[in-house]
Amino acid sequence: MGGLDREARQEGFLEALRAGGPAEDRRGARDLYGPLIGSWEGEVVDHLEGGGELRQSAEFHFAWVLEGRAVQDLWIAPARSERSKVPGTGNRYGTTLRVYDPQLDAWRITWINPVTGAENHLVGRRFGSQIVQTGSDSAGRLVRWVFVEITETRFHWRGESSQDGGQTWICETEFFARRKPVRPAD
Repeated sequence: MGGLDREARQEGFLEALRAGGPAEDRRGARDLYGPLIGSWEGEVVDHLEGGGELRQSAEFHFAWVLEGRAVQDLWIAPARSERSKVPGTGNRYGTTLRVYDPQLDAWRITWINPVTGAENHLVGRRFGSQIVQTGSDSAGRLVRWVFVEITETRFHWRGESSQDGGQTWICETEFFARRKPVRPAD
């Protein structure tokens, strides 16, 4: 079957996955990730051991899914327009599913990057103006992912790890994003 047939067969899945907004019980204080909904472009800076940096283009897409009870996103680096066929250092093409847990009064987060095999589980909460997500990576290290700043037009995200039970944190990765303009409907 041709490519068009494959695309048409996926439309039902994508239509059922995507939601027009948050479910009623996710609005207000529980709508932690709502300001991120949309598409973003920017740069990722990986802070390498020894003090070097790896800078790459990046793109991000956030949407309400599962009847508005979750936020799913895609983190892609380098951006699709610059991806090579052979995965290299810092290669990401992964997704995060963020689901609000009313008993915990926080968001349960699962990140999966099929390119590297990474799978992380975290819990996200608001602390002041920041969104702080804490948990562990697939190697068992403590991780903290922080949306340091979120505005209508940009966000700054830091990925940190700790080797000493959370006493000190090392910034391993930073993402700097700007909102992509919305194209007018035809």
